Formats: sequence, C-alpha cells, structure tokens
Amino acid sequence: MSSTAVNSEPAPAMRPAPLGGAFTRVVAANLSSSLGDGIARVAAPLLAVQLTDDPLLVSLVAVAALLPWLLFAIPAGVLVDRIDRRLALALAGGVRALVAGGLLALHLTGALTIWWLLLVVLLYGVLETVYDGAIRAVVPSLVGRGDLPRANSRIEATEIVVQQFLSQPLTSWLLAFSAAWALGLNAAAYAVAGGLALALPSVASGIAARRRRAEPVAGPTAVEPGAEPTTAEPGQGDEPEPTPGWRAELVAGLRFIWGSAMLRPLWIVSVLIGICHAAITSTLVLFVLERLDVPEAWFGTFMLAGALGALTAAATTNRLKARFRTGPVMAVANAVGLGAWFLAGAFPLVWVGAVAIFVSFGCTTTWNVLVMSLRQAAVPNHLLGRVHGTWRTALWGAMPLGSLVGGLLARSGYSTPLLVGATAGLVVAAVGHRYIAGLPDPETLDPA
Repeated sequence: MSSTAVNSEPAPAMRPAPLGGAFTRVVAANLSSSLGDGIARVAAPLLAVQLTDDPLLVSLVAVAALLPWLLFAIPAGVLVDRIDRRLALALAGGVRALVAGGLLALHLTGALTIWWLLLVVLLYGVLETVYDGAIRAVVPSLVGRGDLPRANSRIEATEIVVQQFLSQPLTSWLLAFSAAWALGLNAAAYAVAGGLALALPSVASGIAARRRRAEPVAGPTAVEPGAEPTTAEPGQGDEPEPTPGWRAELVAGLRFIWGSAMLRPLWIVSVLIGICHAAITSTLVLFVLERLDVPEAWFGTFMLAGALGALTAAATTNRLKARFRTGPVMAVANAVGLGAWFLAGAFPLVWVGAVAIFVSFGCTTTWNVLVMSLRQAAVPNHLLGRVHGTWRTALWGAMPLGSLVGGLLARSGYSTPLLVGATAGLVVAAVGHRYIAGLPDPETLDPA
C-alpha cells in the first residue's frame, strides 16, 4: 500500500488575485467619464424641450448622439491604434470638458439654441467613440486573459451604477435647482476622467505591442501555410514594417473579424440579436405605460428593475463563467433573455414585466461582458481599436433598423414587438446554439 495519504476534503477555493492599481485607475477614470456621459444623456433632452416645442428637433438629439457611431467609430479605432492610448483617453476627456464648458457658457449668457445643443451632443458622441475604443483597448494590457471577464464585469458594473442609479436622479435634481450646476459637474467629470488617464502606466499605451510587431525577424522569413520557405537575402528583413495608410487601416478591423473563424459568426449573431432587441425596446415605454398601466411618474422607478438585473449580472458573470464555461453561459443567457421578453408580451402583467426586464437586462449584460472578453483575448493588441470600432459600427448601425421595425409592429399592438422580436431572436439563438455553446474561455485562446 502506498504511504501517501489522500485528503478527501475539497481544496479551499483560491481567492482571485487583485487586478492591480493600474486597473483601479482605469475603473476610476471610467467612473468619472460615465458620470459625465450620464449627466449629458439626461440633460440634453431636458434642455431640448426648453429650447423648442418641435418634436422633430427634439428627436434630433437622439440622432446626434447615435450618428457618430455610424460615421466615426472606425476612424476612431484607427486613431486609438496609432497613438498612445493614454493620450487618446486624455484628449477625449479633456476636449469633452471644454465642450461642456462651452455649453455652460452658452447657457449662462442666454445664447444657447437647439442648434448649439445638437452640435454639442454630436461632438460628445464623436469623442465618446474615441474614449470607448481606447478604454476597451487598454484593459487587455493591464490584466491577464483569465481575468478579462472579471475586469469587464467591474467596468460594466461601474457604468451601470453611475449612469442608471446615480446620474439620472442627480441630474434631475440639479436641473430642477439650476442647470448651471448640472452642466458644471458634467465638465468637471470629463476633466477628471482625462486627468486620471494620464496617470496610467506606459504598458497601457499600446506602443510596446506595436514595437514588438515592427521588430525585424532574423533568419528565414515567415511563409504562408503550404508555401515554400525562403531565406532572407542580405539586407532584407532588417527593417520594420512600413506603416500602412489610413485607407488600409480603415478596413483592417473588418478583415480581421471576417478572417477569424470564431469572431465572424459571433459578430453576425451579435448584430442579428441586437436588431431583435432594438425592435423589442424601441416602444418599450409605450408597452409599460399603456399595456402594463404603469403611471408615468413611476416609469423611471419601474425601469430600475433593468438596472438591478444588469448590476446583478455584472457581479455574477465571472463566477458563472468559471463554473460552466463561457460558451454555455452565453448560449443560456441569450435564450433566457429573449424568452423573458416573449413572456412579458404574452402575459402583460406588471410583475411579469418587471421580472422580464430584470432578467433580460441581466442576460444582455452577461452576453456583453463575455463577448468583450473573447474579443479582447482574440484580437492582437495593435488591432484592438479598429476591431472594436468596426464591431460597434455594424452592431449599433443596424439597431435603428430594428427600432423602425419595432415601431411598425407596435401599430398592431404594444405587445407585438416583444412577441415578434423575441421569436425572431430565439430562432437566431436556436440556429447558432451549437456554435455559441462551443465558444472557448478567453484564457484558452492562443496569444494573438
């Protein structure tokens, strides 16, 4: 018999190591930026209704906020991949602070018009594409692949708490007291976010990864699979790669996604599911107020069910991923979230609607955290900005189509967008179930 004793007791669970001070500074910067974004999103439409009674002009505030994601997300990604990412974050925060200061000055002098407000919202959106791309690209430089879901969950939780629990009531109270206080806090929040970005370590810049990529390779040159190897001639292979032009860089993200056997179908599924969710939520306010008979004064409180669901998901996604793996968690979250919307449409009761909103918003957060983690792990560091911009351009660019479909469906009943959108989404989920359930954990991917 062996003399080695076997311990039948389970090993104690290892407590995850801290993500580090540099990541804490990223979270702090994003917290401040999220506060600025939250104030801007609440203040802009409220200011618009004070400046005009034309519904079309008021609706242009939402258009101005969304349009930059269609037009500037890819160029912003190129910029993020070309310059020091800390500088990109600082510039996005600093310039937004200046724009917010200009908005405050226009308000104080009585010169603010709806056209100035639309310009400000448009500039906020353009700069947000830069900030959002840079903050997502910085994270993989500061934490390991296995910690990406945990890191992204913290970022998502910060944004949810600040934008949905803090910014909305805070901005409403400040605007009721004096718009100057809300606009001043908006400028300060962006300025703090920009300043904190400059305190990040050099590894967050992305420059080191670009230099490693540009370093000359000694010996035989790299060959394509199936090609004959060749030996570098004297004087060849000792120069760094030339920097491609802007035109080539604009399509680099698309080429990488389309050439990836994992990312291409994930991108397609994400866009299709995004369209379905947009169709569902485009007239959700009418469903809640008219079909569920929730009083208008209680609408904001009712929708906090979604914020609670998203926050719960942000806190639990990493543990679910560790226990059940990334693919199965994503597949279940996708199907359950859509199923919750279908049940809300089929059984239009207040408590069913509240539960459905809690579950669906939570499932969407879980999906977003894990998709982001997979993308960060699969994409080379020097391409993170362009891939992120390309991904968001297609995803967010397709959502207005879903919103339009949802509006047309709502003409036949406020429950119809939920029933049809959820059904279409469940069909997509069923077709893609095997692929989604088989997605790997981020830490198992080969280094990009």
